[in-house]
Amino acid sequence: KKYFRKSATAILLLSIGLGGIIQAQVRLKDLVRLRGMEYRQLIGYGIVVGLAGTGDSKRSRFTTQSVVNMLQKFGVNVPVDKTKTKNVAAVMVTADAPLYGRKGDRIDITISSIGDAKTLEGGVLLMTPLSSQQGQVVAIAQGPLTVGGFSVETSGGGGVRQNHTLVGRIPQGALLQLDMGGEFSIDSTLSLSLKNKDITTANRVMEVINRKYGQPLARMVNPYTLEVEIPADYRQNGRAYTFLAELEQLEVKPDVRARVVINERTGTIVIGGKVSVLPAAIAHGNLSVEIRSNPIVSQPSPFSQGQTVVLPNTQASVYQDEGQVVTIENAATVQEVAQALNTIGLMPRDIIAVLQALKAVGALQAELEIM
Repeated sequence: KKYFRKSATAILLLSIGLGGIIQAQVRLKDLVRLRGMEYRQLIGYGIVVGLAGTGDSKRSRFTTQSVVNMLQKFGVNVPVDKTKTKNVAAVMVTADAPLYGRKGDRIDITISSIGDAKTLEGGVLLMTPLSSQQGQVVAIAQGPLTVGGFSVETSGGGGVRQNHTLVGRIPQGALLQLDMGGEFSIDSTLSLSLKNKDITTANRVMEVINRKYGQPLARMVNPYTLEVEIPADYRQNGRAYTFLAELEQLEVKPDVRARVVINERTGTIVIGGKVSVLPAAIAHGNLSVEIRSNPIVSQPSPFSQGQTVVLPNTQASVYQDEGQVVTIENAATVQEVAQALNTIGLMPRDIIAVLQALKAVGALQAELEIM
């Protein structure tokens, strides 16, 4: 039996503003980034092993060649045409290393299939060098993958898959092999850049800092960047880092943009509390396709010297649910939007299509970000 079904788990994060849950204040260290605290991007080519027959096929010649080259390093010589790669997949490994990272620090890595593997579930990444843009090997990655889903196939050709299984992660999966070379020094002025660019939040940060120290230490350089002067008594007494630590603990109430974030790989939907919808009517019907495969075994008559053959017998069925129409009133809150979509009985993939359509007609008053 071969059955295709759309299914995922929707996560609706409702950040309610005035009239609901009071928006919490956030530490300054979680809102801004200190200039100089950058990251260096790393990349590498590796091999994932231990797959349950879901690896690359022989059509991915680079995978076969990679396996042969790896075995030769261990003194094992295997002809390319005799090498099987169904339990192996070629992948690209990416990571971000902090500029002030030191030898021995660990960083997170992301692994992505580049061949025709079916899934990376259950795989283990073999030792993979990660290089910088200049080609210098900076880190070594290795370890078991975590994949946010699963994929199962039957011998008859059917199967079930949930979420995207060709991309995985290994938390703390790479080990830095050298110091990144960044040296941090505090001058008389600090430069703070907002992680989430918002002019209202930047102005609130400036006001909180100046009110804390009773003098205009902070000023806005541009809508997203502030410069903060270190007080004279902190500089003279060698307490610049103490001042920086105090700044990090200041609490600010950030402003939140109206935004809907969609991750189509996992079917996750996150709706912010500032989201509103203008008058709109939604009609949506579900379409399901079911394909059944029941092979028929044909046997020849006795003493006919015929051969037993298997004949395909495939049947396809199409089911379409009756569409429902739901009307959304003017300036609906995020709770009302979620309730309206749940009333129709939509799956997360269907909700994604509805949100995109609402944005297209101008009814969704929010930024629509697709990951």
